[in-house]
Amino acid sequence: MAATDVQVEIAMLERKKGRTQQQAAAKANLRSRKTVAKYEELGQLPSELRRPRTYRTRSSPFIVDWPEVDKMLVAAPQLEAKALFEWLCRERPGRYQEGQLRSFQRHVHRWRVQQVDKVVSLPQERRPGDLMQTDGTWMTSLRVTISGVPLAHLVIHSALVYSNWEWAYVARSESTAAVLEGVRQALRELGHVPLAHQTDPSSAATHLLHHAADSVRVLQADYAALLGEQGIDARVTHVASPDENGDVEAANGAFKRAIEQELLLRGNRDFSSIEGYERFIHEVLRRRNAGRSHRLAEELAVMRPVKTLSAPLLRRERPRVSAAGTIRFMNNTYSVPSRLVGERVQVMASEWSLEVWYGGVCVERCSRLVGRNRHRIQYRHVIDSLLRKPGGFRDYRYRDDLFPRLVFRQAWDDLCRRLPPRRADLAYLRILKRAAMTLETDVADVLESLLASGGDWTDETVTARLQPEFIEAPAMEQLAVNLADYDQLLQGQGNDVAA
Repeated sequence: MAATDVQVEIAMLERKKGRTQQQAAAKANLRSRKTVAKYEELGQLPSELRRPRTYRTRSSPFIVDWPEVDKMLVAAPQLEAKALFEWLCRERPGRYQEGQLRSFQRHVHRWRVQQVDKVVSLPQERRPGDLMQTDGTWMTSLRVTISGVPLAHLVIHSALVYSNWEWAYVARSESTAAVLEGVRQALRELGHVPLAHQTDPSSAATHLLHHAADSVRVLQADYAALLGEQGIDARVTHVASPDENGDVEAANGAFKRAIEQELLLRGNRDFSSIEGYERFIHEVLRRRNAGRSHRLAEELAVMRPVKTLSAPLLRRERPRVSAAGTIRFMNNTYSVPSRLVGERVQVMASEWSLEVWYGGVCVERCSRLVGRNRHRIQYRHVIDSLLRKPGGFRDYRYRDDLFPRLVFRQAWDDLCRRLPPRRADLAYLRILKRAAMTLETDVADVLESLLASGGDWTDETVTARLQPEFIEAPAMEQLAVNLADYDQLLQGQGNDVAA
């Protein structure tokens, strides 16, 4: 067995004490005194004598085809070793075996290390109060529900890069309004402002300047105004460079893991409202931030207090209600009460909700749609028009919105199987009218019962089952009144007063 550095050092130490080479070898557990003599003469340790091996113990099985492989890798360095090996097996049938894949992968890996430069990480010096970073991260994987309904959402996550203090705002999408509200809430909670704030170049914070000669992105006006009123310098990362926002990007994963653990401790993932869910997140963040108080104090000492923040951004428009009883707002379609057809209405939208106002009165409130060319048609707004013109139901552009629950669609399909098209449509529209006039849940319960029974039924059957049962009042026996009983009561009260 070859001698180690430790063994040689022990032997040399023993020699300095006057021990013989034989005694030194025995002390260091070396096989022979010749080993001690060897390293004593060389004056070096075993590790200092080793040299990198510059030869192969056996010839490479790919030496014949490697020049061609090398050319392919130079032309397309992103080629994977497995794809190249499969190509070699097709082009050189019988020359290579499946068990040689791992050896070929090592050859390709060695080529990449020798030939392909990599982009190295550049550690940054962080200074107190210098920078806050903000990024949106999706939270749908946590399977949070609001009153049993799955919540598709993200959070606008802000973090100070020096102390790692963080805050979050629950949003539906990474829109300009969401980013603004996320930054606004983070500054309000912090109470101070950093020198600079940094985001990625998404359309939430920037937009493309179309009139420029080159592709130039500039800050969104509302985002720039918010930072400007607080005296914060705006920074934007380069395109496709998420590592420049690396502090908050790394904090996203830790934040989601912390929320996941807190949900497990809580025992369920259902909340009564979005506000309740957001309060839960803020409680978690305050506990996490408590452990960062020392470094946060260093930041607050050099930060300026936050100025009065402007009100949350509300998107406002004044669309005209179309003849179809709908409005277009932020590239989506919403229905409104039919009495507003032809009128201009005031629409105000926050991150989660949308309100329609007319004459100083809120006439409609619903959740805001996310995306483009989507629609939300409330059947209560159009049911009267459909009953007057039932022929328009079957090919109505927004017909699927008129099935508020799955059982309503199943009921219509069942009617269509048993009745002619016009009669089936009329029957379903009358059922929908009944749902609009009473409770939708009661109508749904009746439909589920009828479909489960498997018999024939119509809208009249549904109406009959929804009629409240008439309970006849029981006959009451007429009692004779004895006035002498009242005289006794009055006499008893007089005795009490005298006493």
